[in-house]
Amino acid sequence: MRNIYDYTKEELEEYFISMGDKKFRANQVYEFLYKKRVKTFDDMNNIGKNIINHMKDNFSFEKIKLIIKQEDKDVKKYLFELLDGQRIESVLMYHDYGISICVSSQVGCNMSCSFCESGRLKKRRNLEAYEIVEQILMIEEDIKTRISHVVVMGIGEPFDNYDNVMRFVRIINDPKGIDIGSRHITISTCGVIPGIKKFMNEKGQVNLAISLHAPNDELRSKIMPINKIYHLDELMDTIKDYISKTNRRVTFEYIMLDNVNDSEDCAMELSKLLKGINCYVNLIPYNETENIIYKRSKNVQIMKFYDILKKNRINVTVRREFGGKVDAACGQLRANNYD
Repeated sequence: MRNIYDYTKEELEEYFISMGDKKFRANQVYEFLYKKRVKTFDDMNNIGKNIINHMKDNFSFEKIKLIIKQEDKDVKKYLFELLDGQRIESVLMYHDYGISICVSSQVGCNMSCSFCESGRLKKRRNLEAYEIVEQILMIEEDIKTRISHVVVMGIGEPFDNYDNVMRFVRIINDPKGIDIGSRHITISTCGVIPGIKKFMNEKGQVNLAISLHAPNDELRSKIMPINKIYHLDELMDTIKDYISKTNRRVTFEYIMLDNVNDSEDCAMELSKLLKGINCYVNLIPYNETENIIYKRSKNVQIMKFYDILKKNRINVTVRREFGGKVDAACGQLRANNYD
């Protein structure tokens, strides 16, 4: 029995038409689910009883379960348990431009980036679209306000779960659904080139972020095994094709690892790699964990790196740090509470 939150509005329209009902029924159901936030099918009080009973027989209304919530200044971290007992996490962040949520797309991750807590437990399975949607619904219910921005940057590689992630995007972007603007949605990939090529043909203006983290093949292959499959020159060619086709700017995420990828030479090399590309670089101070040996770059080194990019006319920011008192690293809360 498929979960009701797994359906795009178009899929619901097709469903109701197939059962001899009217297309507009999907709008009614979407309004109850995402505007009125009803808890049961019986709460859909202007839909006929026969339709309600049919929906009960054919759709599930189950929700993921909140297990742990941690809080710090301007950040909340949530651990959810899925219906099969697997666990995932989401992060809520308060910014001056709105409220953002970072959602997970898989249980575990097979990308094995050496600095990432999420990849320590290999992928158990993909998340269904409803399991990603419900992360937003559960957190909005907790904070009693609307989330304005979504990043698919939590546990998992989104383009390793392409179809479910794109269904999730269509559901939350729909004006009758959660209604988050496409420019306020970002999907982050470590460089799965077939996914990027598919994504450049999607409609809408959803943002693309690339987890880069190194300016050359040798270093990137050491810390990100995906680079041994999709080399940096192929990745950059694909990004240039993406920008040419979509006219969209790309974000490059770059985690600052002490004495690994934060040298001035690395900054110069990165400047050359990105020269002339419509992009900006997000320098991310590393969140250290007990399970991984890497250390956070010193502030002075981060700023030296930043200055070199700036001098070479690369758009660059240093990500604001969140969560000093919570399990801040992606996957850390789940790893510390895994049975």
